[in-house]
Parts: sequence; structure tokens; C-alpha cells
Amino acid sequence: MAYPDKLLHEDEEVVQHLHPHWLTVFWPVVRFLLVVGAASFGTAMVPTGRQQGLIRLLVLVVALALLAVLVLVPLLRWRTTHYVITTHRLLFRTGILARRGRDIGLSRITDVSFRQSLWDRIIRSGTLTIESAGDGGATVLRQIPDSEGVQQLLNHMIEEDADRRAQESAGHLGEYYGPWRTETQQPL
Repeated sequence: MAYPDKLLHEDEEVVQHLHPHWLTVFWPVVRFLLVVGAASFGTAMVPTGRQQGLIRLLVLVVALALLAVLVLVPLLRWRTTHYVITTHRLLFRTGILARRGRDIGLSRITDVSFRQSLWDRIIRSGTLTIESAGDGGATVLRQIPDSEGVQQLLNHMIEEDADRRAQESAGHLGEYYGPWRTETQQPL
């Protein structure tokens, strides 16, 4: 079972599954090109001689270490960060080796706001701040693609969740109390 489906309850469905905005991987890609270019140039510039193989190997090891730190880690961080909106809750998971997450029931969310700088508006990204009932404090989700649209979607899902809960509650009350009027009562 694929992520996030393995986290869902029986009657819960994924409405939207997001990662941070794709531009968060822009600089790691630029760094990849720079490191590969510099390593290629460095190995080509090594003078011929007894130490040529050793120096080229050293350049390659340094390039691989830089690629791991400057490229691989940010790409994995982007890939392992999940923002999932379901019909019942908001799930937030992040982390490569050590994981961190938070689930917020839609019924507990009291406020959803977004913030965009001029650059964020140009690239259609932004920051969501989600206030919820309880002592967990505000949850801040950065680099959300289409943050304004996600904020509107969350508000819509909160309303739908409230309606669903009200209908379930009314159905349970009807089962508990039974019909309000018996067959023997006649209207006036």
C-alpha cells in the first residue's frame, strides 16, 4: 500500500497530496551542474605524472561528498516532505531518516491563513499557517504550491467536515430518541 494510503481510515479519502514547491529543488540542481562541471574541469587539468590517478580519485571523492551534501540531501528532504489533505484531517510528514509528523483533524482547525511575498506570487507558492484547537500551537507549512488555492480548499474541506459531522450526529440522535411523534397523535 502506497503512502499516504496506508495512513487513512476506512471512510477517509485523499483530497490533495503535496510536496514543497518544485523550485525548492532548483538550487540543488544548479549545485549538481556546478559540482559536476568543476569536477570534470579539475580532473582534466591534473598534469600527467605518477600522481595523476591519485589526484583524479581525490577530486572524484570530493565531488561525490559535495554532491551528497549539497544535492542528494535537499532532494531527499523535498521528496520525503508530504502535506496531505484528506476528507477528515490534514497530515504533515517530513524527514529522511528520522521522521516527524502531525495530524490535525479538520474539526480542530480554527483558522487557515496564507502569506506570499512578491516572488511567491510570481511562482505561485507561499506559506500556510494553520491554527488549531489545543495546545500544539500554530503549524506553519512553507513553500506550499498554490498556497491560496490550498487555503481555500482547506476552508472548504473544514465546512464539508462540519456538515458531515452534523449529519452523522443528527442520524445518531434520531436512532437514540426515535420518532418524535407517535402514530396515535393526530395533527390539530
